Amino acid sequence: MLCDITKVHTGFGFTPRVTHCTEDEHWGQPGFSKKVFVAKNIVQKGGWASTDTVIERIENQYWKIEVGNFQSWLLSFTKFVGEWKTTELEPNKILIEYTYTMHSENPLFYPLNWLFTKTFWTIYMKRVMENIRKMAANKEPYQFA
Repeated sequence: MLCDITKVHTGFGFTPRVTHCTEDEHWGQPGFSKKVFVAKNIVQKGGWASTDTVIERIENQYWKIEVGNFQSWLLSFTKFVGEWKTTELEPNKILIEYTYTMHSENPLFYPLNWLFTKTFWTIYMKRVMENIRKMAANKEPYQFA
C-alpha cells in the first residue's frame, strides 16, 4: 500500500491507468486520504477519479482502505472497500490476501455488478497483484506517488 500506485494500477480495458495522487501527505495513517488521478480513456475524461481513505492499518499485517467519491459513474458502485492481509510463511516468503467488497445502492444494477465483479474485476485485480509481485521481486522501495 505504500508504493508507487502508478506502477500497480496500470489500466486494463476500460479501467484507466493511474497517473498520480495529491493531498497524500498523511497517506498510510488511518483516517487520512489521497486523491487519485487517472489518464483519459473511452469511459473516463481523465483527471481526478476517486479518493482513497485508510480505514485501518496494522503495520506489516493488515490494511483496510475505502475507494470512493467517484467522479464518474461506475455501474452504480458507490465505494470499494479493500483489505490487504499479509502472513509470513517463511523468511522472504509472504502470503498476501487482497480482497475488495464492492458497494452499490441500486438494486437494478446488482446482476450487472455481480457479473462485473466476477469477471472483469477479478481479471484486473490479478493484473494488479502481478504488478505488485514484480515490484517486490525488483526490490522497489516502498514509496507512493
